[in-house]
Amino acid sequence: MFLLAHTGRPAAVRSAELVVQGLLRSGIGVRVLAEEAADLPLPPSVERVELEQCAAEGCELIVVLGGDGTLLRGADFARTSGVPMLGVNLGRVGFLAEAERDDLDKVVDRVVTRAYEVEERMTLDILVRNNGNIVHTDWALNEASVEKAARERMLEVVTEVDGRPVSRFGGDGVVCATPTGSTAYAFSAGGPVVWPEVEALLMVPISAHALFAKPLVTSPHSVLAVEVQPKTPHGVLWCDGRRTVELPAGARVEVRRGAVPVRLARLHHASFTDRLVAKFALPVAGWRGAPH
Repeated sequence: MFLLAHTGRPAAVRSAELVVQGLLRSGIGVRVLAEEAADLPLPPSVERVELEQCAAEGCELIVVLGGDGTLLRGADFARTSGVPMLGVNLGRVGFLAEAERDDLDKVVDRVVTRAYEVEERMTLDILVRNNGNIVHTDWALNEASVEKAARERMLEVVTEVDGRPVSRFGGDGVVCATPTGSTAYAFSAGGPVVWPEVEALLMVPISAHALFAKPLVTSPHSVLAVEVQPKTPHGVLWCDGRRTVELPAGARVEVRRGAVPVRLARLHHASFTDRLVAKFALPVAGWRGAPH
């Protein structure tokens, strides 16, 4: 089992210690990153590996302890290795997480008994072109966002779906997201919440100055594109808020369904509706349910 934790948080360090102890008592081997091992109270039997994308290969499960940023970091290892990721939320919302801090004993028990299910989540493959040449490739689980680099200047873009132009506008940028990412940055930008089992791509303008700048939901087979206009200030591409590359004026960002999904381990059969209500503390008092 590969363990990834936000070692900058005391709660994560303590949680990691409890998980490791529980797994080792049950005879399950544990692997951690060498750079994190120095901050964790670990016995010598825990395997230390270097920080490489293949660090989780050969493991049965990736357990991630932390907030959304740590979970997205774990998704890098999950995508590369094909190993399912089980998230324990130590942050605030934690939509990718399957358990909370108080569930650590249950998490260990489920891992030991293999009492979990695995589901696949769509990803995005991203290409950046400049003067017709591919200058950068990337991927994302939640979203790829094209944003302005200068606070005082709008970014002028033209959006495109399946090779046809949709709209030109100035604003703060555009978010291209998966259904998983619909509750992340795209949600903050005013996009719709899309249930994870729905296969679709989202395009959500950010603070656009235009009459038509509505969120779009397209086929999962569509190709979305955002072109930074030649006479506008340069922009920046963010992938899951973690990886970034500068976009010169005239750059083109193409987003399509990723060839490789991320596998998530699930402990609960609760519906996404219940998760949505719980995570956002939505008011549901007065609900009577469907008539019987």
